[in-house]
Amino acid sequence: MLNELNRTKTINSPPPAKLLPLLQRMKEVYTTWYEYYQTIPKTHKHTLGLKIDSLFVEIIEGMAIASFLNKTEKLPWINFSIRKLDTLKILLMILWETKSLDNKKYINLSTKLDEIGKMLGGWSGQIQKQNSPITKTGEK
Repeated sequence: MLNELNRTKTINSPPPAKLLPLLQRMKEVYTTWYEYYQTIPKTHKHTLGLKIDSLFVEIIEGMAIASFLNKTEKLPWINFSIRKLDTLKILLMILWETKSLDNKKYINLSTKLDEIGKMLGGWSGQIQKQNSPITKTGEK
């Protein structure tokens, strides 16, 4: 009986989430996007909307992969995520320009994605510094 109670408790409770702050923020932006995606007109929902949704997933995947690799292997995945994020921003802009996404929603998403872009850029710079050869003081 106790084992069954513990199993039920485990099944019904969410797993403990210890995500990299950058991944946590991206996950939050994706859930916001998902709400907006439900309201996109059919003319864009299954084309541009679907592509945007896929880009979100690819960015999350790239960040997750980078977070588990050693320092020397992270940079290609961080750069992959940056490229995908830049594409995502452009496609969201198109969705907004075609009036398939209203001003408030576009501003909400683009502001958060800009912050994530800055965080990715910072992570990239940090990894580049860590991977660069160390020079002795006074050498150039």
